Amino acid sequence: MRYGGKVAVDDLTFTVKPGLVTGFLGPNGAGKSTTMRAVLGLDPPSAGLALVNGRPYASIPRPMRSMGALLDAGAVHGGRTAYAHLAWLARSNGIGRARVAAVLDQVGLTDVAGQRIRGFSLGMRQRLGIGAALLGDPGVLMLDEPLNGLDPEGIRWLRDLLRSLAGEGRTVLLSSHLMNEMALSADHVIVIGRGRLIADTAMADLAGHFQGDVLVRTPHPERLAGLLRGHGATVAAQEDGALSVRELSAARIGELALAGGIALAELSPRSASLEEAFMRLTEHTTEYRTASGAAPASDTAPASGTQNERGSANERTAGRRSAAKEAGR
Repeated sequence: MRYGGKVAVDDLTFTVKPGLVTGFLGPNGAGKSTTMRAVLGLDPPSAGLALVNGRPYASIPRPMRSMGALLDAGAVHGGRTAYAHLAWLARSNGIGRARVAAVLDQVGLTDVAGQRIRGFSLGMRQRLGIGAALLGDPGVLMLDEPLNGLDPEGIRWLRDLLRSLAGEGRTVLLSSHLMNEMALSADHVIVIGRGRLIADTAMADLAGHFQGDVLVRTPHPERLAGLLRGHGATVAAQEDGALSVRELSAARIGELALAGGIALAELSPRSASLEEAFMRLTEHTTEYRTASGAAPASDTAPASGTQNERGSANERTAGRRSAAKEAGR
């Protein structure tokens, strides 16, 4: 996908499988939001296809019954009540009002269903956006940063909800910058950078692609560090006196220490964390960095527009269908 002279998504191909929570990761400007918009037909691809159950989303007669999406929880009409917002979305897709009440209860907004959305907190708007995505009881869910604004209870609620839906055989695609939470929520992960696919693998295998370190404790840290460095290891002293050793396995470290007559108090291999694996995977694809070299925390794909420009995917789709109905009267 191109925007003027900029390539936002470049020959990106992947499949999100049913029965799994799939994490969608990438640094700022990687193309995650643009990819999601392409799936919904909001930004048509310059080449190639984005399909939902083998069909373009825009060609599905009642699309919210097939896929529910949340791109921007803030893109709602503040003057509507939570109930009215979901009710008009439901009507646009032939969904009964009983489902509206059920979804409000499911996302914990029954007590505020009659309140204007303009008074909602970010967390409440996120719950409402998730409710809109669930409205058609779809087999596919696509959520862009749904954890933003949720408190710890809300994060745990959403994690349990998504895992439950995947357990029913549904397809769930979830983007988030909360790496620790993604490690708890996702079964599979897709990582992109500068619009290209970097990794498509099981979550359990992602960190395993990268060697962690070995934590070593000894009464003679300086002697051991010199010995290990002489055999090609990278050794870093920790604040508590332990050594962090890379480039040598725990077994090899033990062999060298034994041969050198150095006693060991601890020898513990440590796997790379999801955050470490992500940083290593994407270190050459990060476009936006602070002066210290760290990337900003929020995803702002440059081609996706601002919050007000993007709008809610479900609301826009419903709006187009409602306008078509009005034109046909």
